[in-house]
Amino acid sequence: MRKLSIILSLLLFCSLYPNSAFSKQYAAIFNFGDSLVDAGNLCVDGIPAYLATARLPYGMNYFGYPTGRCSDGRLVIDFIAQELGVPLLPPSKAKNATFHRGANFAITGATALDISFFEARGLGKNIWASGSLHTQLKWFEDMKPSICHSTQECRDLFRKSLFIVGEFGGNDYNAPLFSFRDMDEVHTMIPFVIESIAKAVEKLIAMGAVELVVPGVLPIGCFPVYLTIFHSDPKGYGAQSGCLKNFNTLAWVHNSMLQRAILELRSKYPDVRIIYADYYTPIVQFMLHPEDFGFYKQPPRACCGAAGQGPYNFNLTAKCGDPGAVACADPTTHWNWDGIHLTEASYGHIAKGWLYGPYADPPIITSRSEQ
Repeated sequence: MRKLSIILSLLLFCSLYPNSAFSKQYAAIFNFGDSLVDAGNLCVDGIPAYLATARLPYGMNYFGYPTGRCSDGRLVIDFIAQELGVPLLPPSKAKNATFHRGANFAITGATALDISFFEARGLGKNIWASGSLHTQLKWFEDMKPSICHSTQECRDLFRKSLFIVGEFGGNDYNAPLFSFRDMDEVHTMIPFVIESIAKAVEKLIAMGAVELVVPGVLPIGCFPVYLTIFHSDPKGYGAQSGCLKNFNTLAWVHNSMLQRAILELRSKYPDVRIIYADYYTPIVQFMLHPEDFGFYKQPPRACCGAAGQGPYNFNLTAKCGDPGAVACADPTTHWNWDGIHLTEASYGHIAKGWLYGPYADPPIITSRSEQ
């Protein structure tokens, strides 16, 4: 079964990337983010008993065992690294790892804003405080002496590297959302989140980065965790998608403001390529046209979970990895993995769209070939 799983994963990879002989133009990839791209940082220092994502069926595909990734297999960053000829990025906290081809600083629960922002608003207990965006930048600074030995050597390496900054914002908004604060209050946080992301991009540019990918947030109103916890009258749901409109509006406003900030950064740094990467559009397409991606046509349903309120296969008392929760027979037929994160199949489609279009402005590989 292990061999069969590997063969099927390779076939999926080849079908997603028919032109995967792209030359190795990047010296390294450095990734920052939250649980969407965490490759195991949260588990490096030991696995907390409560952490269901460190138990099977997480990692059941491709790896065959839990790695700390919040999916059944690979994440967007894994597909990107493989397509660009770079080894899978080790978690930055990994012991005895080599980081000369890059590192993954992402950690589950990460926010764009530091904990002081949330504490000032009575939300300090509602975030994990595992490692905010600017904390991850500090980890990157601390790593620099082990991968380059002078300011110029570091700048030379970073000029040949790809930096992926995010997504960030989802956990920032979750703090007030899951505290049942008013949606208008949540919207007031958006400018602070965008400013934090922009400052992080500028810090990396100051260190020598010339090519950065900055993803937006997901259409959270389409995810089982929100659909299960929050309810609306019939007019509050999308007629075709069944998603919560006001939650998707929050994500849309964030993404619009982020794209505006990216335009300003491009104007300020004309010699730097800053790529906007889109999670929102492909997930909406998974919902509206699932057959185009090999997914079942159904309500927003988690592959891995337990029966709960509504048709979403999500139950807060029996989440994926907990007793009573099971995975669907074939995760490639579902876009949603555990009610909160995506399946490997979904991440593969999104990564392809970031690499070649249409889910990035400009696509990563197109931007390299035009240099």
